[in-house]
Amino acid sequence: MNKEELIHMVYRGTHAGSSSTVRIFRRGIEQSPYAEKWLTDDMMYSVYASRLSAVGADQDDPLEKYWKLRRNIMLYDIPERPIEVCGVDAVRLLEKTFCRRISDLPICRARYALVCAPHGGLVMDGVLIRLAEDRFWYVEANGDTSKWFLALSDGLNVTITDPQSRVLQVQGPNSLDFLKAAAPAQVPERFGYFHAGMFIFDGQEVLVSRTGWTGEVGIEIYGHAGLDHGALWDYIFSVGERFGLERSGSASLGLRRIEAGILDYQSDIDLTMTPFDAGLGAFVDLEKDDFVGKQALQAANTGCRLFGYCSERGRVNSGLEILDNGRRVGITKSSCWSPTLEKGIGYVVFDHAADEGDNWVGKRLTLCDVEGDHHACEIVTLPFFDKEKKIPKSLPIEDSA
Repeated sequence: MNKEELIHMVYRGTHAGSSSTVRIFRRGIEQSPYAEKWLTDDMMYSVYASRLSAVGADQDDPLEKYWKLRRNIMLYDIPERPIEVCGVDAVRLLEKTFCRRISDLPICRARYALVCAPHGGLVMDGVLIRLAEDRFWYVEANGDTSKWFLALSDGLNVTITDPQSRVLQVQGPNSLDFLKAAAPAQVPERFGYFHAGMFIFDGQEVLVSRTGWTGEVGIEIYGHAGLDHGALWDYIFSVGERFGLERSGSASLGLRRIEAGILDYQSDIDLTMTPFDAGLGAFVDLEKDDFVGKQALQAANTGCRLFGYCSERGRVNSGLEILDNGRRVGITKSSCWSPTLEKGIGYVVFDHAADEGDNWVGKRLTLCDVEGDHHACEIVTLPFFDKEKKIPKSLPIEDSA
C-alpha cells in the first residue's frame, strides 16, 4: 500500500468504518483550549466524548508521525473527559459501580476499570486515578458516565463533578526523559506504569499519569479549569524542542492503538457485549461484594468473541464480514493498515464464542474486503505484537516489531 492510499484510509475513516466526511455545526461540541495553537482551515475532526478531536490536516503525513511516535516522541491533544468523584462515600459508590475492586487502589495510582449495566453489558471502560483517600478521577472514553454515577449515588455522601480537564498525551520512547526535563527533580525514582502524581510545569500544577493510548511508553498531562493552557502548551514545546517534539492528530495514534490491541468504546465494544465477550474478563472480580451487573456476569458465557485478524492482501475496514466456508461468522471492527507488520489488521467480533474444545485463534477464514473481494485472513490474539506489553512498561524486549 502506498502513502496516498494510507492517508486516504486514515483521513476518510476507513479504520473507523466510514468512507465519507460531512460538515457539522459545532454548537454544543467543545473545542480544545489548545486549539489556537494548532488550528488550521483544513483540519479534519471527529466528535469524541462530546468534544472535537483533531484527526489531521491534508498536508499531514500520518505514516511519518507514526514512526516518530514509535521511535522518538509525539504529543496528542486528546478529547477524553475525566470525571471527579469525591466524598466520604466515594469508595462505596465506585465499588458499587465498577466490576473490579477499588478500595485497595493506592493513592497516586491508576487502574483500568469497567462499568457494566444490570444485564452485564459494557456501559463504559476507562482509567480510574486515585488522587486522595476520598477523591478520584475516572477518565472515561466516548460516553457519559457522570450520569451513571449520579444515578447510583442516591443516599451517598459524594459529589460528581466535571474538572474541565483536557488531556495532552506525550507518547513515545523518550517521553519519560521529556517528563524529567519538564519537571526537574520531581519525578519519583519509581514512577512505573499506571502511576500518577502532581507535578509543577513552569509554575503550574498538573496531574501526570504513566498511561496512554498507544502501546508505547508515555505520559498523560491533565489540565484543569484554572489553568493557563496557552502557557502550558508553550512550556511543553519549549522543553520538547530538544527532543524534536511535534504535535499530531489522532490519525497516527489510531494506527498504533489498533496494533496495541487497545479497544475503543462504541467503535469496538458497547452495551451489547459483556466484558467476557470483549476479552476483558480479567478486569471482572466476581469475588468482590455486589456491584451492578454481578449477577448477570455470574451467569454469563465466559467465552471470548473479540479477536484480532490479519490480512496480507485485503483492503480492511470496519463492518466487513468474516466468512467460514462461505457462512458469515463475524464482523470487523476498528481496522487499519499496520505500518510495522505491513499488512491489514483489525478486530473481529464473532457472532458467538468458540465452541467448547475449539478456538477461533489460528483459524484461517475469509474476509470480504472493501472492494467485495474475498481474501484469506488469520485470527490472532491481541495485541498484534508485544504480547506481554513490555513496551509501555519500559521493560527490555528482544523484538518490539
